[in-house]
Amino acid sequence: MSCVLDASVALAWCFRDEGGDYPTRVLTALRHGEAVVASHWGLEVANGLVVAERRGRITSPEVSQVTGYLLALPIVVDPVERSRALTTTHRLARNQGLSSYDAAYLELAIRVGLPLATLDEDLRKAATAEGIDLYQGSQG
Repeated sequence: MSCVLDASVALAWCFRDEGGDYPTRVLTALRHGEAVVASHWGLEVANGLVVAERRGRITSPEVSQVTGYLLALPIVVDPVERSRALTTTHRLARNQGLSSYDAAYLELAIRVGLPLATLDEDLRKAATAEGIDLYQGSQG
């Protein structure tokens, strides 16, 4: 596996005006590896798409297209364990000032020992504070 991927990067793949070149570098790197995501990743991405569709930012056919594209990527979903969610993830959320959803990505990165790919500034700061590398992606 190459990295832990959060929803912010995946959603940036769906909207050309988000994230600069970082999401593209992460996507390019997936040609040679796979990403692992927290169990709620699909719901978080789906919510971002439905909100964008309601706001007229993306059309229903475009949602279908990007959904198919996301489903074809080498992404592994890590199952949630209640005990981990209610202990380690909760503790990280509290200590780092994160939502439980964002803390789940951080917990996963810590547990599997992979760098974290995210555009979320608070999550980036928390990862650094916890000694987790931020994923840089492919440079070409």
